[in-house]
Amino acid sequence: MQANDMGHAGQLPASGWKRLPVVVGAGLLAAPLAMGQEPAAVMTTATATTTVTAADTVWVLFATALVMLMTPGLAFFYGGLVRRKNILSILMQCFMILCLISLQWLFFGYSLSFGPDISGFVGNLDWAGLKGVGMEAAPYAPKIPHTAFVLFQMMFAVITPALIIGAFAERIRFSALCVFSVLWATVVYDPVAHWVWGKGGFLGTQGGMGALDFAGGIVVHVNAGMAALAAVLVLGKRIGYPSRISPPHNLPFAVLGAGLLWFGWFGFNAGSALAADNIAVSAFLATHAAGAVAGLTWSILDWIRFGKPTTLGMITGAVAGLAAVTPGAGYVNLTGALWIGSGSGVICWMAVTAVKAKYDYDDSLDAFGVHGIGGLWGSLAVGLFATTQVNPAGANGLFYGNPHLLLIQAKAVLVCSAYAFVASWAVFRLVDLVIPLRVTEHEERVGLDLTQHREAGYTVLH
Repeated sequence: MQANDMGHAGQLPASGWKRLPVVVGAGLLAAPLAMGQEPAAVMTTATATTTVTAADTVWVLFATALVMLMTPGLAFFYGGLVRRKNILSILMQCFMILCLISLQWLFFGYSLSFGPDISGFVGNLDWAGLKGVGMEAAPYAPKIPHTAFVLFQMMFAVITPALIIGAFAERIRFSALCVFSVLWATVVYDPVAHWVWGKGGFLGTQGGMGALDFAGGIVVHVNAGMAALAAVLVLGKRIGYPSRISPPHNLPFAVLGAGLLWFGWFGFNAGSALAADNIAVSAFLATHAAGAVAGLTWSILDWIRFGKPTTLGMITGAVAGLAAVTPGAGYVNLTGALWIGSGSGVICWMAVTAVKAKYDYDDSLDAFGVHGIGGLWGSLAVGLFATTQVNPAGANGLFYGNPHLLLIQAKAVLVCSAYAFVASWAVFRLVDLVIPLRVTEHEERVGLDLTQHREAGYTVLH
């Protein structure tokens, strides 16, 4: 073995880590068989109960498709923001996560997240491989089939690790990303989803302390944001950052991606009502209003600070507003949504333009600054603006006479932030012991498209 075949002490040689994704994939495909289930025959044929309605089922299936579209949208959004030599690597990372986490979710991720409770911390494996999950009414949503609920929640599990890509873009090894994504979904996403959304979870409203998270401010955005911060600290800066990093290579791609994200966010938030009802309509309205006011706020701040409003600022602000309103979309009225959106425009703008520069960390595409900070603000803002006038199943916040909800939200945010950061840091370090997380300096300079995938995003004619 040559000296350059080893990245760090104890790591696999190049030939080993190149074969590792094959092993991981084979393991995922074999999981149902190991559990005594045929992959294509895990659903039951139970007939729908009288509580399942066609209208609600159609809406949730449509919302599922919308949320699925967000991951390719994120690929274009992030892909347009990197240098041209790395665009395919971003697209490939997003689509690989779509495939990997979909399988992880079906085999055991769903059961860990929403299965019968184990001491408030995680679900058991009763529903692994979708055993016992069929067309009966979902335990969490009695108006839709259980399988429809599984599919809808799957798309949230998919996009959450994809958001983290924005922190380590242009410098992570593809094989390491694959292993990290599966481990992170299992160790971080699934338990936190159970804490907040699962029956018996110790933080949520179904047997927990009562924290509200309508569509994933804590579970998705805070979780991913804190993992992004851990990634930044573990992987370090890109070569040449910040002085020799080129601006986004294709802003039209980024705008297209932002538009697809905004479009999909209606399914993300309004679909989380899990029914075609007035809560879905209210969440739809709150989502759009927050995204619009945040995009406008960011543009105004750019105009004041830099003399010109920017396209990049507009779309980044809109995404920040959409992320921030996610936890409260089904609990706040229009006024609350506007305050949450405008607040995210200011707070996230400061995180990206001032805090990032002050502390000189390389959050490549601002995954922490937008999703982490936006999710933190939005989750706390639920404790301010939530009202039972919008959703009787929720609670009133501080401005509606209940300051205790703000304390509950703060506790939930603190617990999940701390766990997500520490656990993500540990998963990164664990993967790095086996597969070097970061590409070599030569590979980074050449670009990940060629060095990781042997492809180029663009053909240059001379």
